[in-house]
Amino acid sequence: MKVIINKHEHELAAGATVADAVAAIEAKPPFATAVNTQFVPKTQYALHALSEGDHIEIISPVTGG
Repeated sequence: MKVIINKHEHELAAGATVADAVAAIEAKPPFATAVNTQFVPKTQYALHALSEGDHIEIISPVTGG
């Protein structure tokens, strides 16, 4: 299935979860994740199933002044 991760199209297997999306882009902690603008807690990554066309944002904190 095709999903959008951080504004880039990715092909994931049917039945993929947020954990699969995180692995697909090799995200390094710390980061926060949202699916279709809804925050997903880290404890739910392996349980939150994705659907065709979902928009996933994996965002790392930015520091500075």
